[in-house]
Amino acid sequence: MRVTLADDSTLFRQGMDRLLRETGFEVVGQAASADELLRLVEQDPPDVVITDIRMPPDRLDDGLRAARAIRARWPGVGVLLLSQYVEPCYAADVAALGADGVGYLLKDRVADAAELADAVDRIGRGGSIVDPAVVGLLIERRGSGLAALSHRERVILALMADGRSNEAICLRLHLSPKTVDTHIRNIFSKLGLTPAASDNRRVLAVLEYLRA
Repeated sequence: MRVTLADDSTLFRQGMDRLLRETGFEVVGQAASADELLRLVEQDPPDVVITDIRMPPDRLDDGLRAARAIRARWPGVGVLLLSQYVEPCYAADVAALGADGVGYLLKDRVADAAELADAVDRIGRGGSIVDPAVVGLLIERRGSGLAALSHRERVILALMADGRSNEAICLRLHLSPKTVDTHIRNIFSKLGLTPAASDNRRVLAVLEYLRA
């Protein structure tokens, strides 16, 4: 899987480059600004772009805006957005990038090679991932159907946001598959997510947090 990195910190980029290469990924480019990232993707679109949200030249949401441009022109390119701190104000913008091949993580999470490799692999294969820390903060701020979720259901929804399968949730929480399936069906019901062949309700349940 081919990856392009973007961060204004040379040390951070080099660290990610090393971790990715050690876990079998091919790093095809590094950018220090949003403009440079767009040029690199234009020249050679990768499978996944990893970019900080706050990037030069403006050091605001330049990385996010670059990700939006990339998804518009190359929808098959996965995007993993990073931030130094929990910034729920960007969550809805990240969600707007689409339900497939998009992730939003804190930088602390990608310092671990296994965590980074797992996130990039899932995004490159069309999955989605949202940092549980972001989801947790949004839980505290949201009302509506989210308020009806039990503590256990909120924990399970946070794990779903992290891209975990039912099997992985079972192992993490030491629950039976039947129990996890029941909790997930209850989450869908409380959030008003009825079955539809064209929709991924796991993704929609997570996006409910981001758009509420």
